[in-house]
Amino acid sequence: MAGYGQFCPVARASEIFAERWTPLILRELLAGHHHFSQILKGLHRISPTLLAQRLKSLERVAVIETRPNSTGRGSTYHLTEAGSQLAELIGALGIWGQNWLDLQPEHLDSDILMWAILNHLPPDKMPTQRRVARFEFRDAKKRYWLVLRRDDPDICYTDPGYGDDLVLRTDLEAVTRVYLGQLSLADASRCGLLEIEGPRDLVRGVYEWFPVSGFARHARPVTYDRVSRSYRRSA
Repeated sequence: MAGYGQFCPVARASEIFAERWTPLILRELLAGHHHFSQILKGLHRISPTLLAQRLKSLERVAVIETRPNSTGRGSTYHLTEAGSQLAELIGALGIWGQNWLDLQPEHLDSDILMWAILNHLPPDKMPTQRRVARFEFRDAKKRYWLVLRRDDPDICYTDPGYGDDLVLRTDLEAVTRVYLGQLSLADASRCGLLEIEGPRDLVRGVYEWFPVSGFARHARPVTYDRVSRSYRRSA
C-alpha cells in the first residue's frame, strides 16, 4: 500500500505533502517560478523525469493546475486554491527549520546558493549600468559571475567576458550563513571570512544589494570563533 491506509485527515494530507520533493516544488511555485525549467533549477538535484512525475501527481490531486505558456511552447504550473492553502505550511516549516535546525556541511551547495542569491536580488538596488561580481569559494573551488543589471540580472558559470568589477573571495558556509540571516556581511568581513575587491563605491554597494532569505528575520545569529574555526549560536 502506497499510503498510510488511514482515514485520518493528517494521514491523507501527509500522503501528498510529505512526499519527497513536494514541499520544495510548492516553495518554488510560491516564489513565482511557474516554468518547468525554473522549478528544475530551484530544486537542483531532482531529475527532469521525476519532476514531471511529481507535477502530474500534484495536478491529479488538484494542488496545482497547468496553463498554456503565453510566452512560448509548453505549459506553466500554478497553485490552485487547495494548493495555496497547502503551501501555507511552507512558511511555518521554514520558520521552524530556521529556529531549531543548525547548518551542517551536507547542506552546503554553491549552485543552490548562487541561484537563491540571483532570485532574491532587490531590483531597486541593481545598477542601471551592467556590473559583474565574481564569486570565488575557497573550499568549493568554484567560481561564479553574477551579472548585475536592473532589467535582467543573470548568473554565469563561466567567465562571460565582460570583465570583473568586483571580486568576492569567501568560503561557502560563511556566505550561506549570511544569506540565511545568521551572520552579517560586515561581521563576515571583520572575521576574515569575506574579502571584497573593487572600487570603493562598488564595494559599499554590495552591502546594499546582497540579498537574504525570506526566513532571515527568524534566524538566530551566530558568531565565528577564529581559534576553533567554528560557528556558535549567540545566546
